[in-house]
Amino acid sequence: MIIPPHLTIELVPKTCWFTNVRSCVSSTVWNRLRRLTYEQAGYKCEVCGYHKRSGTFHAHEVWFYDDDEHIQKLVALICLCPDCHEVKHIGLARIKGNWWRCIDRLSRINSYDRSTSLKYVDQCFTQWRIRSQHEWTLDISWLEEHLLEGEKVEEYIF
Repeated sequence: MIIPPHLTIELVPKTCWFTNVRSCVSSTVWNRLRRLTYEQAGYKCEVCGYHKRSGTFHAHEVWFYDDDEHIQKLVALICLCPDCHEVKHIGLARIKGNWWRCIDRLSRINSYDRSTSLKYVDQCFTQWRIRSQHEWTLDISWLEEHLLEGEKVEEYIF
């Protein structure tokens, strides 16, 4: 049995690729949201705890997938260091040649051996293949709740 990981893999279904917060708002709004995310996290990676006031961080979108209704719902933005963020998107990391670096980080953060990490990754890719067979309805109500007066979601993206 695999212990639930602290560092998870979040593979976006193929049918949802390129649908993200950054593509739905202006660069000004995105920059405000990501900076707010870093500030609220105390400029610390919310997975590994890496901390540096002027460090490089990424704002990662957390999605909930309703596998019955096929709804992809944005639930949060979290602050991640580049290394933890790369693991979240291990499929892209594989394409870029960073597979084993991600496996090693996943193992270290979750206190897994390499075999357990590979089993977990396999489970994630199995779920991704199933989810990628469906079209998903996008629910970005979280984003709309975090916009300031005058800011908007670019509706033409959808």
